[in-house]
Amino acid sequence: MTDQRRIGWAFVIIALFMFVEVVGGVVSGSLALLADAGHMVSDAAALGFSWLAIHYGRRPATAQLSFGYKRLEVLAAFVNGCALFVIAAWIVFEAIQRFAAPVPVVGRTMLVIAFIGLAANIAAFLVLHGGNRENLNLRGAWLHVLGDMLGSVAAIVAAGVILLTNWTPIDPLLSIFVAVIILKSAWGIVKSSAHILLEGTPEGMNLAEIKADLEQNVVGVRDAHHIHAWSITGERHLLTLHVHPTSGAVPRDVVCAVQVRLAERFSIEHVTVQIEEADCIDLRTEGAVAADSKDCC
Repeated sequence: MTDQRRIGWAFVIIALFMFVEVVGGVVSGSLALLADAGHMVSDAAALGFSWLAIHYGRRPATAQLSFGYKRLEVLAAFVNGCALFVIAAWIVFEAIQRFAAPVPVVGRTMLVIAFIGLAANIAAFLVLHGGNRENLNLRGAWLHVLGDMLGSVAAIVAAGVILLTNWTPIDPLLSIFVAVIILKSAWGIVKSSAHILLEGTPEGMNLAEIKADLEQNVVGVRDAHHIHAWSITGERHLLTLHVHPTSGAVPRDVVCAVQVRLAERFSIEHVTVQIEEADCIDLRTEGAVAADSKDCC
């Protein structure tokens, strides 16, 4: 099953149950159910956005978008993460209101709806679980559903406590617990997607290690510098660099050797190599560039 199909099925499951949980939360008066339903609303939107991002991400590159639409998946993950922050803030606000003015909760109705919600979330979780975890967009959808599962468990616990003890503060208390889980998921997704959108060096990639490896292991490379790496998506990385070849080395052979080494050793397949026969030609227009140029030219 493709990642897009997995997300599509998860969307159907979550969207169908979302309406059930909203009605159940209103009827029972449970904030925990409404909190979980609110999370499900964001999940349905997130999954729908993720599906569209994958769909349109397959479009070919154009003159205006030379790398194509693949980064829509990262943008979708970033928006989804930001939406989770809003949902969590709403849950905390409502919980505080409930502490100040308790609302009667129908524990039995809450318990039944929470169990149905847990079943729906487990189904969606299993659908997404077999997908590509390196795909940031799919990972964001997976974390959304995982948060929903924990929210359903919290609602079940709250319903059980209310039925046994009639202690209703457990409902907003566990709602805040759900909000904390949501915030944790949101922070991870926003941080990772923002790093990609800011052209950050891919996670786990060490540019100093790449420089040392090329200079030590690639025949014809005297010096590698101005190494820049970034990502189009969480799985597709790109790298550019300047290379001073050794005396007598054939530039074309050096370029091919560097590309092969980076693909085999670091799994970077899109590489642009600039050969410099003499000094580094980059202009020293900024302090950072000047500092780098002193080391490489």
